[in-house]
Amino acid sequence: MTKENDIQLSNEERQPCEVWTRVMGYFRPVSEFNIGKKSEYAERQCFSEKKATEKCMDVAAE
Repeated sequence: MTKENDIQLSNEERQPCEVWTRVMGYFRPVSEFNIGKKSEYAERQCFSEKKATEKCMDVAAE
């Protein structure tokens, strides 16, 4: 679904985005990870506060 005023960019016009993450207490770019750390990063699951609080509320209701 595109609108008339949406900006359309070709792949040549796009700028790469550098992703940083916290590792062992400091931030590093993911692009500098070694093979093992890249694999570990790919397996990470994002924390969802909503899911965590729902579980707490279920336990509290018992």
